[in-house]
Amino acid sequence: MSDARSRVRLPTERPLRVRKVHSLRTFLWLARGWSDFMDAPLVGLLHGTAMGAFGGLIMFLAWDRFWVLAGALSAFLMVAPILSTGLYAVSRALLRGEDAGLATVWQVWASLDGRLVRFGVLLTALGTGWVVSSAALITLGVKPPVTTPNDFLMRVVLAPDGGLFEIWLIVGGLMAAPVFASSVVAIPLLLDRRVSVQKAVLTSWKAVMANPICLSLWAAIVMSLSLLGLGTLMFGLILVMPILGHATWHAYRDLVVRDPGEAD
Repeated sequence: MSDARSRVRLPTERPLRVRKVHSLRTFLWLARGWSDFMDAPLVGLLHGTAMGAFGGLIMFLAWDRFWVLAGALSAFLMVAPILSTGLYAVSRALLRGEDAGLATVWQVWASLDGRLVRFGVLLTALGTGWVVSSAALITLGVKPPVTTPNDFLMRVVLAPDGGLFEIWLIVGGLMAAPVFASSVVAIPLLLDRRVSVQKAVLTSWKAVMANPICLSLWAAIVMSLSLLGLGTLMFGLILVMPILGHATWHAYRDLVVRDPGEAD
């Protein structure tokens, strides 16, 4: 009996096929994201406004508790991909020549797809973990407590006997890099095809390993535009988030191979 059990093998998930693309494709993704935004501006503006308002709420509640705010805003960027699911659906509809409006977005969210819900919960947990880690680093490493953005700038970023800011960046990068690698194409893939969360994440990692320079550049572009949005007191997010959301759909379409005969 034990021999029979030892021969049992659980089914393993294999990632989908991916392709290598030129690094400059990242700018084509942005151009296509802008085009989709212009084709469905209401959907994009509503998404961007909602994300900007949520970011603004975080800033309002934690402005005098910057030891929380620094981590909360960066954690917000971690979960932004799942909040952009409706934008991926709109880009797919535009590609198919279908109506792309609020009904398209509602259809996705109303479906309560368990795979997307699980992925969203996972991203939220990781974001929460970063908020706690960030707060611990800042509160334990700086006395008296950092309470305002100016405190953070002067006593952490520009501290003459620094080191804490570098550690904060390294820890944040170590947490953000696997999140990016796991989600860069996983969420649009989950929306577009009936695959498991595990298969989507493995495919996302495979795409990153096949295109390290391209997707490193893409990560830098996403981070730079997101910081631009945050630096404009969230108003920039109204445009940045929908464009990046639509562009992410086109990144997925470029990177993940569709089998012959598979419907668009």
